[in-house]
Amino acid sequence: MTYLDKLTPGRRARVIGYTEDNPVSRRLMELGLFPGREITYLRNAPLRDPLQIQVGSTSLSLRHSEASLIAVEETDC
Repeated sequence: MTYLDKLTPGRRARVIGYTEDNPVSRRLMELGLFPGREITYLRNAPLRDPLQIQVGSTSLSLRHSEASLIAVEETDC
């Protein structure tokens, strides 16, 4: 297990859960980042913040502080 902000671009992962229950983590779940969901880390912005991920057919941009709340398990590409 690791956290989304620790992955590198091009990696795939499965959401395991969240480090804390707060409005940000609830909002991320509303956007489709719920446990069991497959995601792909697409890229970082030039200064590393924000990062872009793909969830299903949707592309999301997250701050690293938000990504650090999401526990993931890397999957094989």
